[in-house]
Amino acid sequence: MKNIVKGLAFLLCFFVFACGPTAQSEQGSEADQTEETETTTDTTEEPKEDKSSRPSPPKEASGQIAGVDIKIDYSSPAVKGRTIWGDLEPYGEVWRTGANEATTIEVAQDVTIEGQTLPAGRYALFTIPNKDKWTVIFNTEADQWGDYNYDESKDALRVEVVPSDLEEQIERLEFMVREGDVALRWDRLEVAFKVGAAG
Repeated sequence: MKNIVKGLAFLLCFFVFACGPTAQSEQGSEADQTEETETTTDTTEEPKEDKSSRPSPPKEASGQIAGVDIKIDYSSPAVKGRTIWGDLEPYGEVWRTGANEATTIEVAQDVTIEGQTLPAGRYALFTIPNKDKWTVIFNTEADQWGDYNYDESKDALRVEVVPSDLEEQIERLEFMVREGDVALRWDRLEVAFKVGAAG
């Protein structure tokens, strides 16, 4: 009887030692696979948004005034039969001057805007529409969504300009870098500010 018990004990020990490393190896392999999967998932980039499909697609206006490169990035909303000024875009309130992200303007060198100096740099371009006079704002916080986080204390410059009526309707908002000024045109209104070389 004792010999039988010893025999069974020996077989049991043999079985445990024989199977143990294999089981551990399989567990280790499974853990490695999981880790690799997680690593792959972490490095996968999310697809970038196709902004061209937005209702107000991105646009760019660029050119030179007095030898200075100027670039404006904006989103271009459409009139779509709506009343724009004093309704969709209320008078007396800060406006992102476009749609989606705040419109930005970049000047490669120091310039003058309506006779006041604006240092070289990239700015959020906000406006305050009014019936007879607009305020044009150059804000140092260039990258922001709309005007929701607009901070007046970060304004680099404010100027006032007089809007003018257009005979034709401009369906989609547009900016133009022209000889001596930058113009915003939308619906039946144009708002332009003079740009010159500083110094």
